[in-house]
Amino acid sequence: MGPVSAAATPEQRRTVAELRAGDELSGVFACVRKDRLSARTGSAYLALELRDSSGSLPARVFRDPDYQAARFERGDLVRAVGRIERFRGELQAELSEVSRAEAGEADPAEFLPVAYRDRDELDGFLEHMAEEVHDADLSRLLRVFLGDGAFRAELRRAPCTRAGHHAYLGGLLEHTVAVATLAREACILHPRLRPDLLLAAALLHDVGKTREFALGAEIGLSDEGRLLGHLALGHRLVAERIATLGAFPPEKALALEHCILAHHGPEALPGRRFASAEALALHRLNALDASVKGALEHGLG
Repeated sequence: MGPVSAAATPEQRRTVAELRAGDELSGVFACVRKDRLSARTGSAYLALELRDSSGSLPARVFRDPDYQAARFERGDLVRAVGRIERFRGELQAELSEVSRAEAGEADPAEFLPVAYRDRDELDGFLEHMAEEVHDADLSRLLRVFLGDGAFRAELRRAPCTRAGHHAYLGGLLEHTVAVATLAREACILHPRLRPDLLLAAALLHDVGKTREFALGAEIGLSDEGRLLGHLALGHRLVAERIATLGAFPPEKALALEHCILAHHGPEALPGRRFASAEALALHRLNALDASVKGALEHGLG
């Protein structure tokens, strides 16, 4: 989908966080909940949740609920018209009209949560750590990835998961930088680790996630993500780029690809065991950042 038209009205550009009781509502939002319920009187109504990057808002449709329900689905970007009211101390929208937004009317990225950390700063950290890989072959490979403008844009935009850790735009870049930082520190603590291999693997371990997700009103899976998953996609991306480099030592390619395929554990490997200390380290460091971030975002339960 393309960007929002420059002709959009001020009401269309207002965020959920800016809405107040008594405001008229007219704009495009992500619909992340859609339920047909019954009031105490027995009449039907629609209970919705509308969202943008600033927050979410419950909404109700009492007029012609079945007709309105047929005009959109959960997960769509919807055009909603109504009024903001206060109900039991909370803001909600009573909608007079709701329908699927026109294709190209809005960019799904405007309705998804975004990383708090500055992505330009994270990009700088990514480039700095790539420069710390001194092995000529692995360094060449990293330059192929980081010199690809389309890949860099996808990396900046992609979430890391759909609903777990780093489940927001920029989450993949944030997680990649964190794992690479941990890898660099691990090599200082354990000098026998091969720092170039571990750091390169940390920087590339989740590149498959740039292809795994489809962004709409919610974070979904692409066909590639659903059928293959990010481990296979990442292995494919790395192998394809190694093939463009000409003479690349096969033992280095195997060591790097092993780390990428094993970073969620050795169960996916034919031998069901790690073949290197670097693969084991990457697995543990990836799990450390994912689990700590998940606990901070969602609690320990």
